[in-house]
Amino acid sequence: MSLGVFADPRSVAVIGASADPAKWGHWLARGALRGAHRRTVHLVSRSGAVVDGVASRPSLSDLPDTPELAVLCVPPSSIEQVMGEGLELGVRGFLAITAGTEDARLAARVQAAGARLVGPNCLGIYDAATALELAWGNFTPGSLGIVSQSGQLGLELAGLAGEAGIGVSRFVSVGNQADVSAAEILADLASHDLTRVVVVYLESFGGSSTAGRALLGTLQTLRERGKPVVVLTVGASEASRAAARSHTGALTASSDVVEAACRAAGAILAETPAQAVDLAQMLLDGARPVGRRVAVVGDSGGQGALAADTLARAGLEVPRLSDATVAALGRTLPEGAGARNPVDLAGAGERDLTSYATLVSTLLASGEVDAVLLTGYFGSYGQDAPSLAAAEHRVIGMLGDAGRAAGLPVVVHTMGLDNPAVTALREQGMPTYHTIDAAGRSLGLATELALRAPRLMGTPPQVTEGAPSGYLAARALLGEYGVAYPAAVAVRDRDDVLAAPLRPPYVLKAAWLEHKTEAAGVVVGLAGAAEAAEALGAMTARLGAGEYVLEEMDNRPHVAELIVGARRDPSFGPVVMVGAGGVNAEVYRDVAVELAPVTEEVAMDMLRRLRILPLLTGWRGRPAVSLEGAAAVVAAVSRLVAQRPGIEECEINPLRVGPGGALAVDALVVSR
Repeated sequence: MSLGVFADPRSVAVIGASADPAKWGHWLARGALRGAHRRTVHLVSRSGAVVDGVASRPSLSDLPDTPELAVLCVPPSSIEQVMGEGLELGVRGFLAITAGTEDARLAARVQAAGARLVGPNCLGIYDAATALELAWGNFTPGSLGIVSQSGQLGLELAGLAGEAGIGVSRFVSVGNQADVSAAEILADLASHDLTRVVVVYLESFGGSSTAGRALLGTLQTLRERGKPVVVLTVGASEASRAAARSHTGALTASSDVVEAACRAAGAILAETPAQAVDLAQMLLDGARPVGRRVAVVGDSGGQGALAADTLARAGLEVPRLSDATVAALGRTLPEGAGARNPVDLAGAGERDLTSYATLVSTLLASGEVDAVLLTGYFGSYGQDAPSLAAAEHRVIGMLGDAGRAAGLPVVVHTMGLDNPAVTALREQGMPTYHTIDAAGRSLGLATELALRAPRLMGTPPQVTEGAPSGYLAARALLGEYGVAYPAAVAVRDRDDVLAAPLRPPYVLKAAWLEHKTEAAGVVVGLAGAAEAAEALGAMTARLGAGEYVLEEMDNRPHVAELIVGARRDPSFGPVVMVGAGGVNAEVYRDVAVELAPVTEEVAMDMLRRLRILPLLTGWRGRPAVSLEGAAAVVAAVSRLVAQRPGIEECEINPLRVGPGGALAVDALVVSR
């Protein structure tokens, strides 16, 4: 059944209407009545409440006609009886505000009747396009779509959107999602003309990896429709980290996986409601970024320098300008003013307000920057000196014209509080913020979003064979996917060691142990067979029976150690990770995570995101290691876990990468 009943119903009944302004039933009734010019509105109340002059009826059965949408604001003990009455009458949609109900039973009854249910335990729906107002709170009409699993957090987003002047196009609090899911609501927004940007807050992503991946497909569709998606979630804290048998689980927080999912879908992850709305303002008010190069124009040297630092932290560049551009800027600036970037007006603004527009126009036309950030006092002249208001507004118009002509973002950080100049700046297509933090962070996130191409990949052909048992079998399986290993044999006693067709030096491993170093289950640098046999005797005496493996030791010079791992996330399925490896992997916590499978190109991007990248590309005269070889292993591990649903985890730690290629010296494969 279409979700149109929750967007523009022909008739609505508020069940539990109240004349008490402090009660939910009053807010819902008043909100519904504000749309009475568009649809029939009925009020139902056992107490006979009158709201804004409209009398209520005792029950649904007493109404003159059957409403298309029923809003349930009744005690939990009454909700099933009221819903049953509505279903018998032919109600097509239910919006259940009430909490504390049997969700599965409610959903089953609704679905069996061919109806739909939003909630229960939600804060309602608002649609600016259809004058549908069935929620607590006051909404400012606008262009931001909000879908939230937490009703109150959704209302916070709506309030922030109103304060930012961008307003709300559609608000849906999905509550417990007993029937209608957040994914369905998001999909419906793709055809909602008034919505231009979407913010979604979710604590869970569909209950299964299949549902999670389908949700990501919906986010990608919204982006393709020109409606970028900002995601809010929880899970960055230490308490949310998954417990796993390998390093892979310990090194990847759930927020890392959600961020990887957003990258794959072409969405962006924000950290707080304020950050999400700040970014939405950037996406709604300004031109979309095309690159990371930003020019800073400030009327204070200190503010300009801090702006440059803020932009750098946001992943943006503040490039040094060419001599030609500096000379062009110098024709407007006082002698000695800084013009290399940041550009310091050094009092030019006070002498001639149009200098702001002249400098910004010169920078936009230079071809050397992708955006301009104006920081400082501009936007405050008319506020503090009303005689300058008209001139300031003329310059605002000039700035807007310059930005539109160049098709590049002009972002403003102003000391002015909300005033006519700030409103005019936003109306002219210039996102305007009261703090440099918000301005720089929002431009950085918007740039990341604009440059991020969705890369959701289909499910590769599945292999139903079970996971291998043992270290050598795990090595063999990884070898089938192209991962190279040194030669190795299983050894049980001295005779096996002496007969091993391997070249020294050797490594001896208690291969069944998952964390060998901690248990003294590995000995390296064994110079010959006799020494290896002695080490085996000592190890078996200490650790007992198990799978012991003698392996040729990788003693290549100039090698870096990485960890490559993959696991199956409950919300999004297989994910792959690469990071700083070896015994200190959990200390460094330097990892990059993506949904699996990945291409070698994506794997290269993961490696370039690591903080240890300088160690891989040549540090203090050392030769660079083979990033291509490491990327091939990352891609191979991602394919393995994506193709084999029976595998829960797979890990290589360490993967030793040198100038000549990558060699794995560990293998862990865990079945489900």
